[in-house]
Amino acid sequence: MDTLMNVSHVSYAYHTLSGETMALSDITFSVGEGEFLAIVGPSGCGKSTLLSLLSGLMEPEQGTIEIRQDTEEGKTQIGYMLQKDHLFEWRTVYRNVILGLEIQNRMTPENLSHVDQLLEEYGLSRFKNARPSELSGGMRQRAALIRTLALDPRLLLLDEPFSALDYQTRLNVCDDVYQIIRKEKKTAVLVTHDLSEAISMADRVLILSSRPATVCKTVEIRFAAEELTPMQRRQAPEFKDYFNEIWKELNHYA
Repeated sequence: MDTLMNVSHVSYAYHTLSGETMALSDITFSVGEGEFLAIVGPSGCGKSTLLSLLSGLMEPEQGTIEIRQDTEEGKTQIGYMLQKDHLFEWRTVYRNVILGLEIQNRMTPENLSHVDQLLEEYGLSRFKNARPSELSGGMRQRAALIRTLALDPRLLLLDEPFSALDYQTRLNVCDDVYQIIRKEKKTAVLVTHDLSEAISMADRVLILSSRPATVCKTVEIRFAAEELTPMQRRQAPEFKDYFNEIWKELNHYA
């Protein structure tokens, strides 16, 4: 598996008038092309800070974050899916999902055709002229993901994208999003506080310590039966062992 992203000895601190608060300390890991990596850790350990650094919204104080450059000029490197869908009510579903293309002046026939294909393939084509308020929570998250995929990013960053949903919807949308990401052959990094979610979606789970966060363990996730959905993984015999292993590690920092 080729490496898409390398994170090397990254540290970051927040500075205020009252002093310095270390958030991350000497973080090192890599993400392979086509891999799904989940990042978990104690509450407040700096998971979202790390994701902001990976996205380029913030710069590390020490260390480097490198993404292998694509040979196709102008190609979007990173797509970011937030906790809330942030769909604009005054725009139709279609106008929402092409928003990124509008901003980047990439409203080409090829890209718009790709959007139509995504809407058709993932069950939103007949809602393209609807308003976001007419969609269920799960459909809104699908629309948000299609908006991100419309830019054809090489790396998807997912910041607890299901946390605003009720539990049943969350499980269903988790399956939907996972299968879309796999079908589109995207590399993904998921930040979540939900261990079951991490195990059911990821190829690897990166465990962070309490603040200042360091990488304390990486768990490879493998199931005997391949091509399982997240829901099916939750019912597999290996699931409980992975959950206990990660839970035990996190309890060191409780």
